[in-house]
Amino acid sequence: MQLKRVVVTGLGALTPIGNSLEEYWENLLQGKSGAANIQQFDASLFKTHFACEVKNFDVEQFLDRKEARKLDQFTQYALVSVMEAVEHSKILESSPNLDKIGVVWGSGIGGLKTFQDEAQGFFEGDGTPRFNPFFIPKMIADIAAGHISIKYGFRGPNYVTVSACASSNNALIDAFNLIRLGKADAIVSGGSEAAVNEMGMGGFNALKALSTRNESPETASRPFDSDRDGFVLGEGAGALILEEYEHAKRRGATIYAEIVGGGMSGDAHHITAPHPEGIGARNTMIAALEDAEIAPDKIDYINVHGTSTPLGDVAEIKAIQAVFGEHAYALNISSTKSMTGHLLGAAGAIEAIACVMAVRNDKVPPTINHQTADPEIDPKMNLTLNKAQERPVQYAMSNTFGFGGHNTSVIFKKYVQ
Repeated sequence: MQLKRVVVTGLGALTPIGNSLEEYWENLLQGKSGAANIQQFDASLFKTHFACEVKNFDVEQFLDRKEARKLDQFTQYALVSVMEAVEHSKILESSPNLDKIGVVWGSGIGGLKTFQDEAQGFFEGDGTPRFNPFFIPKMIADIAAGHISIKYGFRGPNYVTVSACASSNNALIDAFNLIRLGKADAIVSGGSEAAVNEMGMGGFNALKALSTRNESPETASRPFDSDRDGFVLGEGAGALILEEYEHAKRRGATIYAEIVGGGMSGDAHHITAPHPEGIGARNTMIAALEDAEIAPDKIDYINVHGTSTPLGDVAEIKAIQAVFGEHAYALNISSTKSMTGHLLGAAGAIEAIACVMAVRNDKVPPTINHQTADPEIDPKMNLTLNKAQERPVQYAMSNTFGFGGHNTSVIFKKYVQ
């Protein structure tokens, strides 16, 4: 069968460096760090005192107070980012067939704060089992997609993908495939996460995954730097409206980019560590290129997973060199996690948005906080260090990898009418 083309017609962002698409993109280009001491709870007894939190967010500006109380923060973030994306796309203005619009969302953890609060209430009480009737519907990861569909009446395919930090890239790939197979006219996709709480920080600290650079939070996320010591936990959401090309064209939609390929693989190596030679990362990038039916030398920019961990950054660069050969030196590579921190299951969503904007604007956001070269990383690689760069970006690739060895790559193409 002839696969349909899939385009991006709407974007929404709620991030540690901006609560809207425009603010997020501008701060990416400016190299702004979203890291600071944690405000949501007292982190002074934790090994890490800082995170990349969403700032100046008042849910009651967007949702009724009574309704908001029934939602975990990760679902609140999801709904707010989707509001911007839906408005941005103007998809509801054309009276679409709501049976053919779906929601495929991503979240690695879901309602962690809700679980923490309910467990704390029970164990600190008198032993009588008193639980909020919304406990389970607030906590389960799939509920974000449910609330999005209920709010807008979208009755197409509806679910949430859970693959740790690869979750929202998996969601984008699923949405892409459903549309090009003719199963939907459009799908709201992306991801959200809200794990900046005691359980989230404590759990990642116990894994020794987080930076402990408490004296300088804003410089703690330093992908590829020889002094990197772990990632910075982030939170927020990103939403993309993916739409079948002819459907978008008929309604006169603004098209921001085309999505042309997606790859997935497993490391089959370790529960938290990447394969040291980046085999899984290599395989997923090859799969995405094959799916897009393009040669490696077509890619201009890779938004890497680049979490600022000692093992992960080196493994990903090795994988890129294995896949792209000499063209690896002609690529721009950057890790926007140096600014946003690591949004876990929402990382792929906001990084996909960065790729779409790079393709649309021919600008590559930087990898900030780089001071000392890592001898294990080839110095000829263009890691877009500390300052945004302008260049033609015809194709951009977004990589996300998750605990359990889940690897995903998505390719976006410049749309030319």
